[in-house]
Amino acid sequence: MKKATPKQSSLKLEDQVNKVVTSLKRMGSKSVRDGMVRYGLPPDNAFGIAVGKMQMFAKDIGRNHELAIALWEIGYYEARMIAAFIDDPSLVTPAQMDRWCKDFDNWGIVDTVCFKLFDQTPHAWKKVAQWSNKRGEFQKRAAFALLASLAGHDKTASNELFLSCLPLIEKAATDERNFVKKGVSWALRTVGRRNSELNEACTTLAQRLSASSDPTARWLGREALREFKSAVVARRLKALQHRSEATEP
Repeated sequence: MKKATPKQSSLKLEDQVNKVVTSLKRMGSKSVRDGMVRYGLPPDNAFGIAVGKMQMFAKDIGRNHELAIALWEIGYYEARMIAAFIDDPSLVTPAQMDRWCKDFDNWGIVDTVCFKLFDQTPHAWKKVAQWSNKRGEFQKRAAFALLASLAGHDKTASNELFLSCLPLIEKAATDERNFVKKGVSWALRTVGRRNSELNEACTTLAQRLSASSDPTARWLGREALREFKSAVVARRLKALQHRSEATEP
């Protein structure tokens, strides 16, 4: 697949930012903004634009690292979403990842940045471990949103990398904060769907959690076991096993 070439703009960076913000304001909708509350997203400092529209808008902009950095700094919800869509993962530094993580204040930004940008950087695995010890609810969620994103997108990562993260999941399993526990659940379930070996390890962990005296850990374990026992996951793992056997020499 040919890598997309960043689009060049003749406008100064400040003018590019103003142009984007003006467009976002024009695209905004009060009904969408009011509806954000139902999904746990803060409507303050937001224009109210559906994610699909933002993705289409970002595609027209193309990759632009400097513009992404500038858009993030102005703080609007949609501007930060656009920043995640247009930034170049090869130019993202560990320091930038930490700065953005510090700014995370809602699950929508956390998940989008991790799923669309951070998991493609060479620094992602280190950040999973580092952020899992963060105190902030959304900062800690970022560790597990990033791990879930890697489980879904990093096709070359070894099982050992994921197995090394299971203790992080177990350690965080008693964190009862809503956005942390849902992020931990997402990570455990996604890693457990990756292949048979990881499924076995994640099932063992889920069984241990489901027997815990801690209610949050019990919920996490039962949620994961319910998914791992589903026909959908069984078919997926069987198909992956057949595919693996077919490619063996």
